[in-house]
Amino acid sequence: MKTTVREIMTNRVIWVRQDASYREMAAALRRHRISAFPVLGDADQVIGIVSEGDLLTKEALDCEPGAVDGLRHRRDARKARGVTAGDLMTAEVVTVAPEDTVERAALLMYAHKVKRLPVVDAEGHLVGIVSRADVLSVFDRPDGHIRREIRDEVITGELLNDPQRVDIEVRDGVVTLTGDPETNEIGHQIVRQVRHVEGVVAVRDHLNYRRHERNIGRFDVLARFPVD
Repeated sequence: MKTTVREIMTNRVIWVRQDASYREMAAALRRHRISAFPVLGDADQVIGIVSEGDLLTKEALDCEPGAVDGLRHRRDARKARGVTAGDLMTAEVVTVAPEDTVERAALLMYAHKVKRLPVVDAEGHLVGIVSRADVLSVFDRPDGHIRREIRDEVITGELLNDPQRVDIEVRDGVVTLTGDPETNEIGHQIVRQVRHVEGVVAVRDHLNYRRHERNIGRFDVLARFPVD
């Protein structure tokens, strides 16, 4: 079963109201040693997120108003004039639900180039926050657990393949597959599905494929989660 966001998220979240002042936010970032926090509106729903970068933008452009030109300058200059969380926040917030998988959270972080995701319920209320470090925690999974899931749930459970035909070695999350799958297609399916087992860093495909069947060749599959 896939790990959900609920299992890895931080429940105690530091947040601010949209009328929180610049000074309050700067002090909160330093006091709690965090780099961003969600902004809640009047209905206690997440309406934005303020990062230390947003606060630094104001400080930088206040000191050097002509330091940045073009579109970026106009966007950042607007923030530089702000004095509250509502002025400085990024309103296009990417969120996840507690029931979403860790894999979905990782894909959202990668696609939107963000370091953290507020976790919200069906009404948009804040229930937690998940960071890149939280997402990467699935790679702490013991090698023995990974091997057992591949054998019992992927090879035997889903593909109904004889587990004796495929040898599985897992070392530091790197899976090496050797042996003789019943068909080439089953071999390729095993490799594809092993990619999605939690904790797998890479897959080394050393299976023996039959020459008379279509063979796309041996290949190594990289981790599906980008580190940065």
